[in-house]
Amino acid sequence: MEHRKEELYSQAIPAGKRRYFFDVKETRGGDKFITIAESRRIFDNNTGEFYIDKNKIFLYKEDFEKFKKGLANAISFIETGIEPEPVVAENDFHNSDDDRDNGFFDKDEEKPSYTIDDIDFKY
Repeated sequence: MEHRKEELYSQAIPAGKRRYFFDVKETRGGDKFITIAESRRIFDNNTGEFYIDKNKIFLYKEDFEKFKKGLANAISFIETGIEPEPVVAENDFHNSDDDRDNGFFDKDEEKPSYTIDDIDFKY
């Protein structure tokens, strides 16, 4: 079994029924990346119990600037109603053989060995 490294940095932000997690981790090659996770407590009317719904994204350093600009654009649009210039032109996005390394998978392709359930959510 592969040994997982602990987070280098972790911050949890409670926000009502949601909680956001920002974690900095490191690849085996020494590159640092960010995981952003959201968890929500949801009541299941069928069982009468709460369960945790979890979602997670991985953000790699080569994408930091575009991600920051995209987030700033979305916030700006909400605040002003003015649509900003796109961060990346639509034709700059392409499918290529290296998309597998960028997190894009076909339905039948092998998925990474980690899952959202690997997150230790502390309430």
